[in-house]
Amino acid sequence: GIQISMDDKDCCYDNIFVERLWRTVKYEHLYTQEFNNLKEVRKSLNVWFNWYNQERFHQSLDNLTPDEVYYQKYAIPQAA
Repeated sequence: GIQISMDDKDCCYDNIFVERLWRTVKYEHLYTQEFNNLKEVRKSLNVWFNWYNQERFHQSLDNLTPDEVYYQKYAIPQAA
């Protein structure tokens, strides 16, 4: 598995992106919904993350979606 050590330079800053993501998940989705069981939570999170990555525009990504940014970066140029 991956080992994370706080001894690594700037490692303490790596977690900030995950913390921000989960804050968004909680305040934009989980705290605004009511669930009856864990199965509903999992299904709802799956739908929400698909929306977040595929449809929600992000100001920090020049108003693109995360999928648009990721797949543009790794797109294979088509031969003419």
